[in-house]
Amino acid sequence: MENKDIIEEVVEIPQADETSEVKIAPEVVATIAGVAISEIDGVAGMCSTFAGGIAEILGAKKNVTKGIKVDIKENDVVIDLYVIVEYGVRIPELAWEIQENVKNSVETMTGLTVEKVNIHIDGVSFKKSEMEEAQNAEIDSPSAEVEEIIVEEAEIEEIPDDDEMSL
Repeated sequence: MENKDIIEEVVEIPQADETSEVKIAPEVVATIAGVAISEIDGVAGMCSTFAGGIAEILGAKKNVTKGIKVDIKENDVVIDLYVIVEYGVRIPELAWEIQENVKNSVETMTGLTVEKVNIHIDGVSFKKSEMEEAQNAEIDSPSAEVEEIIVEEAEIEEIPDDDEMSL
């Protein structure tokens, strides 16, 4: 199944008291996983489905569950994460950190057993500032020096008061 959306199924957790039960929606598990991922350095973002990407472009609220697929069966959870990593990170170490953080967060907060956390690396992100620095290092731009001189000259000139202009 290639769909990267959350599977719509509510899981019931039996309680000690047989008269009550707790139901946890997959969206809750996905939200917990999304917050756990956001705490990790080296993750640039999450990959979304086509529809989710369109909604975000049209101004919809950013979705913490973007790129997270949750499958709950009984008390076991399988989580698929579609991740975009920052350039230069060690992917195996990052994947291990993501898996541990997501597993611990979901199990602690829900009481469910995380069977698997599958990491799908869908892209690599280059920081804009690093790319600009690399470009600036390759090209010595004389226009930057000219702009500095113009700014300095503009700061030296004084603007006459309205009283002086009427004379």
